[in-house]
Amino acid sequence: MAISDWPAAERPREKLLARGAHTLSDAELLALFLRVGVRGRSAVDLGRDLLVRFGNLTRLCNAEAAEFASIPGMGLAKYAQLQAVMELSRRALAEEMSAGDIFDTPRSVRNWLRLRLGSLPHEVFTVLLLDARNRLIDAVELFRGTLTQTSVYPREVVKLALAHNAAAVILAHNHPSGACEPSHADELLTRSLKQALETVDVRVLDHFIVTAHGAPLSFAERGLL
Repeated sequence: MAISDWPAAERPREKLLARGAHTLSDAELLALFLRVGVRGRSAVDLGRDLLVRFGNLTRLCNAEAAEFASIPGMGLAKYAQLQAVMELSRRALAEEMSAGDIFDTPRSVRNWLRLRLGSLPHEVFTVLLLDARNRLIDAVELFRGTLTQTSVYPREVVKLALAHNAAAVILAHNHPSGACEPSHADELLTRSLKQALETVDVRVLDHFIVTAHGAPLSFAERGLL
């Protein structure tokens, strides 16, 4: 049955307008994004199919273009639209972090990190540079690959902080394996960077480990800083 034949109160668009976006299921939200279905399958059916295919929204939103476009009813145009939505979300969260003390928006920091790093297939190391009022100046990816104490050079992090006149930084890297626990190498690297940045009066506020699922792990909350 086409969505247009459903009772008005159950149609995703009408439901969103009447009750709010938070009341819609993942499949219903995807249906609004897809707009139309295909022969014999409504947009909601296609949304459910996508969730089954990729396992969850995170993997769907971070799918490669070729894989996404190969699915019947999708294509590169819809892939571009999806990536635009993702980038808008990242930028909105970055604006929120830039507007005030980053400690006033810890959820925004974690959400931004998950959107930026959570589902990457390779490990990356990112530095969030903050001003004296803990507002975001910029976020810079410094390294890709297997993270070790010697692969991220403290002098490069120091140079970056000085170039942006940062008063503090937040460090972050992802674990593509999904394991959120810090390794011994993670702890050694954090101590090394903290010591190097202290020499130029730049504080390390936190170091996050990001995975595709769950909230990023905070070194500060674990007492590891």
